[in-house]
Order: sequence, then C-alpha cells, then structure tokens
Amino acid sequence: MSDSRSGGGSAPTVLRIVLGKRLKQLREQAGVGLEEAARAIEVTALTVRRIEKAEVGLRIPYVKELLRTYGVSDTEIDEFVSMARTANQPGWWYKYRNVLPDWFRAYVSLESEATVIRLYEPHYVPGLLQTDDYAAALIRVGFPHEDEESIKHRVSLRLRRQDLLTKPESPAIWAVLDETVLRRPVGGTKVMRDQIDHLIEVLDFSKVRMQIMPFAAGPHPGAYGPFHYFRFGFSELPDIVYTENLAGAVYVDQHADVVTYLQVLDRMTVQAEPVARTRTILEELRKEL
Repeated sequence: MSDSRSGGGSAPTVLRIVLGKRLKQLREQAGVGLEEAARAIEVTALTVRRIEKAEVGLRIPYVKELLRTYGVSDTEIDEFVSMARTANQPGWWYKYRNVLPDWFRAYVSLESEATVIRLYEPHYVPGLLQTDDYAAALIRVGFPHEDEESIKHRVSLRLRRQDLLTKPESPAIWAVLDETVLRRPVGGTKVMRDQIDHLIEVLDFSKVRMQIMPFAAGPHPGAYGPFHYFRFGFSELPDIVYTENLAGAVYVDQHADVVTYLQVLDRMTVQAEPVARTRTILEELRKEL
C-alpha cells in the first residue's frame, strides 16, 4: 500500500496482508531468495513478490510448499493454512461490491480490523458517525443520477460499517471535526438536528472521543484536507494513513510520512476545543436548529 493509489482488482483483506508479510519474513529468516522460492512452486519471482504484497490470493498449494521450503513445521503449516483459508474469504462488504469502488474496499477492510482510528474531517460528519438520513442526503449529492434503490444500498453499506462501534473489540476512535461540519446544512433542519443528537449519543460510547476545531482557532496544520489514521493489533502491519480525492484514494504506510500525519493530529487535538467541551458545543448548536 506504500504511498500508492488503489486501482483495479479486488482489495485484500487485512489478514491477507498480514499473512503475505509473514511469508516474506519467514522466507528472509530462512535465507531463501525470491528466485529460489519461485522455483519451489514453479512460478516467477514476481508472483512470489505479489503473494507477499497481498496483490493476489493465497493459493493453498503454493502456501504449503513455500512454508516447507522455509523449514516451517507441519503444525505451524496447518495453522498458517487455516488462516490463509480465512483470509481468502470475501469480506462482509462483498455483497456491496456493486456500489463499493475498488479503491475504497481496502479502507473498509482496514477500518474493520483497526484497534485505533484517528481522523480529521473538515467537511462532513465521518461515515462511522452518520445517521441514515444524513448519509442518504450526502450520497444523493455524490451520485445524482442513481435511482432510490441504489441510494438505499449505499446507505446500508455505510450503516453496516457502524456495527464495529458496538463490537466487544471495537476500535478506539478519536475524531477532530471542523466547526464547518456542524454548520454546513445537509438534508434540511430535521436531518441536521437528528445528526447532532446522534453525535451527542455517540459521546456516551466508552471508546469514542470527539473534538471540535472552532473557527476561532484560526489556521491549523490539518487544513489541507481530511485524513484517517489506522493502527492495528498485528505487528506485521504498520500504521496506515488514508486520504481521499475525487478520483480515488492514497494509502500511506511509510513510517516517516505516517509520523508526519500523527504529529499533525496531536497538534490539532491541542488546538481544538477540549474533549470535555464537545457535548456542550453540540448542545448549543442543537438549540440553534
């Protein structure tokens, strides 16, 4: 994913990415080069590299033979193969593939497996915190020529993503929202009132933290645009930052670049209103509607 735009093809699940990295680590620990690994499964070195980068599925016969070549025990091979079979299964979002662009499928996988999600949103309420009516209003703007059934399907996907908020192993979420997010009218007064009510309710979730960046704060380091930061419970998977534009998305995992985003988030949390003030701010805005 290193600093690249996600293109065509099926996006890998997080587990497939992790297993690909583990295969690379096992190969290097065994002192086996790409060419030697390729000969073991009668493919090109490029194919082995693509397996390690999770650009292709984990073919079980290939996985078994590679692990044998790397000197892995039969018990460990069985455990690895079991995880590989799981990794090859389509994610829950597969049924939404007709409305889910390839470049966003990786995001849904990352979001589903993250232990920490930090984000800055300057324009709209983040998808994880949207009401169905607010989501529908935004989607109609983004897809003005789609019929109502397609709009409902897209809304369903967005709401399905929110299931992770109530899972026992839900991620810690820390969102910084620009004041513009709360003042930009979306879908009319009732939709905005309900949306702010929902944000107030979400504040009761133990793992959700929210801050508002007020207009009065002036310029701040994150003003370039929205971005989301992910941290995972897998040592093989680095922290990843996601940024989006009209044509696609960029996933950044180079350590120096990710640290830059993280430092910006830290500076913004100091400049924004304290977490303890968020409920009061939302309640005051609610009275204005």
